[in-house]
Amino acid sequence: MEIDVVKIEKPSDCNIILGQSHFIKSCEDLYESLVTSAPSIRFGLAFCESSASRLLRIEGNDPELREIATREGKKIDAGHTFIIVMRESYPINVLQAIKNVQEVCNIYCATANDVEVIIAETSQGRGILGVVDGLRLKGVEAPEDEGERRKLLREFGYKL
Repeated sequence: MEIDVVKIEKPSDCNIILGQSHFIKSCEDLYESLVTSAPSIRFGLAFCESSASRLLRIEGNDPELREIATREGKKIDAGHTFIIVMRESYPINVLQAIKNVQEVCNIYCATANDVEVIIAETSQGRGILGVVDGLRLKGVEAPEDEGERRKLLREFGYKL
């Protein structure tokens, strides 16, 4: 078995969602879940088909983000995985709808952070072992940090 690290490259104003599904129908179902959950969302989606034709299936409503999802999906090249590259919405707005897509098995990450995907390759193919999402800790939250966190959530409109 070989282990590889794939660094996801995306614009800094984008979020990604990386997951695993099990059926070619996932592309259209994920598309529908995204646009019905966040009508203003701009996104590209790539799904690594793992049987039959074994093609990278592409969806999305933004040509640039479709291109980025295609590039990153080709780099990941792991069975039945999908990557969504999105703007004008946040994962929190669409994640539950994605999880409710019948074919979705797993979500590895939903983030704006830098991401590295840990890939295992065997004689059969490739699979995701996990992800590195962001950077290491600098310390423990102090009372003033807690206040800043609470303020930020209210500025975003997620808390009253």
